[in-house]
Formats: sequence, structure tokens, C-alpha cells
Amino acid sequence: MTADPARPAVPLIQLQGISRRYGSGASELLALKGIDLRIEAGEFVAIMGPSGSGKSTAMNILGCLDTPSAGQYLFRGAHVEALSRDQRARLRRRYLGFVFQGFNLLARTSALENVELPLLYRGDAAAARRTAALRALQSVGLGGWERHTPAELSGGQQQRVAIARAIVTEPAVLLADEPTGNLDSQRSHEIMALLLALNREQGITVLMVTHEPDMAAYARRMVQFLDGRIANDAANLTPTVLPQAKTEAEAA
Repeated sequence: MTADPARPAVPLIQLQGISRRYGSGASELLALKGIDLRIEAGEFVAIMGPSGSGKSTAMNILGCLDTPSAGQYLFRGAHVEALSRDQRARLRRRYLGFVFQGFNLLARTSALENVELPLLYRGDAAAARRTAALRALQSVGLGGWERHTPAELSGGQQQRVAIARAIVTEPAVLLADEPTGNLDSQRSHEIMALLLALNREQGITVLMVTHEPDMAAYARRMVQFLDGRIANDAANLTPTVLPQAKTEAEAA
């Protein structure tokens, strides 16, 4: 049986009429108001909007950290909104990686052990965890820094460890929530160059929430939220591309 070339491929992610309601009565808040969003595999999307616009709520739903009040969320054609809590947790562990503004590293634990954590929770064997964690650290430019604790690393290096932890499971999607929010300008651009490389060289789909236009400029597509709706969704025709440069770790 051959595929029908006229039939559109199933997107990686599709939101259809997604709403999210909190509370009831006088205290009711409608954070999302029937949004539609389609994400193809391999995209790099910046999600922007003012505080209270719904962008963080949408990211929580995309990351299976929250569920919609109405509408459909399809991941590779499967209805995520119909999954149980345990099934959503398995989807997160298998397909999604998370990077946060605050790094969220264990303070007294080495970089290597921090990166191993998702594999430990998944039940992987010790030797396999170590090999994968070393490879992930190498891919973010931190080869040789495996034994350092967060206190022995700069902010940029800590965020690299956090990114290595997010990609060690080889996820299909990397969800980054203000990944440069705690970094200076130079380190911010280094982290963005790293995310761009992961997207282009490893094919990881990147969805990034940011309020910084110069960081959003790295994405190939920008989605603007306003008052619980998508106000604008457009391709970035001139994405930022940086020349190859030494990483912070290499320069140290």
C-alpha cells in the first residue's frame, strides 16, 4: 500500500480548540480561549507574550504538566488529553525534555549525576546512564567538567548542564521556559547558539518561551499570545545565525 502524496502528514503536535479554565464563579479565570496550534517535527518556535497572556499555560499543557479544560491535544496523532496521569508521565519521560530559567540542578551533586537523573528515574542501568550522560555533556561543550558541582560552575555552564539533562533521554521535543532569563548577554547568546545547534544538527524540535526579542530572533517561527489567544503566528524570515565560536567551557 502506497502513501497518498496529497494527504497531509500528521504533525508532531497539534492543539485544536484548547481552552484552560481555573476556578469557578466570580473567581473563574479563562487562561486559554480555544487556541489552535500546529507544530511540525524539527521546528524551532519562539512563544512570546506579556504576563498573563496564556503562553505559560500553553507550555504547561504542551509539556503534559497540565491538562486542558476543553479541546484536543494530539502528539503524533495520539490524543494526549485522553491519557491517564501515568500515561502522560510516560510520554514526558520518553519524548519531552525541559529547560527552565532557574537551572533546577541538585546543589551537592556533580554535573554527571545531575544529567543522569532522568535515566535513573526511567530505570536505566548504571553503565548506560553514565555513557549517555557523558555523551550529553560532551554535546553541550562540557566535556571534562563532569565532576564539578553547580557551585563550581558559572551560570552559563549550569544552564548547559540543565540542557544536557534535558536531552540525555534523546527527546523529540525540547521545551525551554525563559532559558536565558538568569544569564548575561554573552552567555545568553551562547545558550541560544547551543539550542540552535541541537535543533539543526540533531533535529530536536525546540519550543521556547521568552520575553526577549533578540533571543526569539533565533527561532524560525514566532507565536505571539495575547489575552488567552494566539494574536500572531508567523515565520521568521531572517533568523539570527552566529558564526562558530568557542564555548565558555572551551575558553576556560
